[in-house]
Amino acid sequence: MNSTNKSFRGEKVDVLIVGAGPSGSVAAKRLAEAGMSVVCLEQGVMPDAADFPGVRDEWELVNQKQWHPDPNIRDRVADYPIETSESSIAPLMYAGVGGSAILYGGHWAPFLPSDFRTKTLDDVGFDWPFTYEDVLPDLIAVEQDVGISGLPGNTAYPERDDSHLMPPLPIGKVGKMAAEGMNKLGWHWWPGIHAIASRPYNGLNPCVRRGTCMTGCTEGAKSTTDITHWPSAIRAGAQLLTNCRVAEIELNDAGLAKGVVYIDSRGRRRRQEADVVILCANAVGTPRLMLASATGKHPNGLANRSDQLGRNLMMHPYAAVLGIFDENLESWRGPFGLSLESYEFYETDAARGFKRGAKWNIMPTGGPLGVTGMFGSDVLGESHSDPFDRWGKAFPETILRRFGRGILYGIQGEDLPEENNRVVLDEHLTDSDGIPAPKVIYRVSENSRKLLEFNVARCVEAAEASGAIETHVIPQVRETGWHLLGTARMGDDPETSVTDQWGATHDIPNLYILDASTFPTSAAVNPTATIMAVAHRQAGKIIETRRELENR
Repeated sequence: MNSTNKSFRGEKVDVLIVGAGPSGSVAAKRLAEAGMSVVCLEQGVMPDAADFPGVRDEWELVNQKQWHPDPNIRDRVADYPIETSESSIAPLMYAGVGGSAILYGGHWAPFLPSDFRTKTLDDVGFDWPFTYEDVLPDLIAVEQDVGISGLPGNTAYPERDDSHLMPPLPIGKVGKMAAEGMNKLGWHWWPGIHAIASRPYNGLNPCVRRGTCMTGCTEGAKSTTDITHWPSAIRAGAQLLTNCRVAEIELNDAGLAKGVVYIDSRGRRRRQEADVVILCANAVGTPRLMLASATGKHPNGLANRSDQLGRNLMMHPYAAVLGIFDENLESWRGPFGLSLESYEFYETDAARGFKRGAKWNIMPTGGPLGVTGMFGSDVLGESHSDPFDRWGKAFPETILRRFGRGILYGIQGEDLPEENNRVVLDEHLTDSDGIPAPKVIYRVSENSRKLLEFNVARCVEAAEASGAIETHVIPQVRETGWHLLGTARMGDDPETSVTDQWGATHDIPNLYILDASTFPTSAAVNPTATIMAVAHRQAGKIIETRRELENR
């Protein structure tokens, strides 16, 4: 495998990556820097910070359509439709270099040790084929590229080397008020840890706390891989081709992946061959592509001997409590992701009547439309049968009474894997290129309902302990499918899993999956940190075994 800086378009390369989001970016950078020829196909474009709406007066309005995280609502050229009529959570994603992280809040919350051993500890889910300790060196390596700001020593985690962290971002009045209540109750909290720069770092600018994180960072402070990874990957020789939608994975006569068919920006069908094909298209897009690439030898989708492809979709059921206070908390100020986090109710307690737990994201409420846009109309105004009462004459008074005075307690519950929560191909719906669209079939489990109900009650306690004069509850929010996990589970047994621990599919050993599709469990934390750390570890294994790949 030769290192080269020439264009590889159309020529066979060492590695082809589908998707330039967090996992694909990590893999491209690491593999290219190891001297492998890499092409990455991305169906979106390279983001331009000048397009992000956060500096414009109308930014909250365009968040309802042009920058909505639901591709069915946003409906851009690069998006594909998703059939969700049988799903109680809407999957959220973004097509572009940097992936859905372009629209994330920058929470940085690695999985905890127990998250890798839920079967052993709690008799639910599956144990991972490796441990927290196994992936920790890769996590720290990724953090040094990403740029993390935070207070070292979070007591929810084992002791580790935090010397590379940038200083934490201010917790603001929101964090201080919430912390007072948590202290009264004796519950864990920690200042938010962010993939957001507090000082210049690896192409990032310091955060100015504009609070518009969820529609792209206009300041270039939020860490996304278009800033932190792709410049290095391209300097190392990786080729990044945008506006390229992959339609099919092709196999050779020996049953190995030989490359893909993709559709370029002009609608032309092209081929790209490679010794190794890596899928990083998220836990909806990856099984969709593998199912759409079915062959006579793989009639139920590629690498699906186990019948687990597309199954066990996890999306983190989410509830929220809004506390309103009788003072100005400046709760439009950022970072929007969170001011504090709490792991007080993270681990299983049998007395609660459910397994596993939740992470709390204690966060500001944003601008006048912020909570309404993210969590539905009933948060900002009382529930009325007449929508005019909510949005008409009552709306100005509601805004004046509540704007800047809120704390949002977001409850992110661990989602247990269930075979019937799945991604399939829709029989009728296609994208603009005629490729079958995915259909998501998902129901929130009874365990999740009990988990959310318990944590909602505790969040109300926390808000009231901080002095809230009003509390409003949303028991479970539909538009919260930011975290897509689990549809091509990794494991040691080819009969019960799709890939091994290194992301190689059991049935097609040069077809890899390095995104969160392979996650056996979901944890209750934001997954980006672990997605990138696991991809870093798996890419390292591909480098170690590159000579074996050459001889196939």
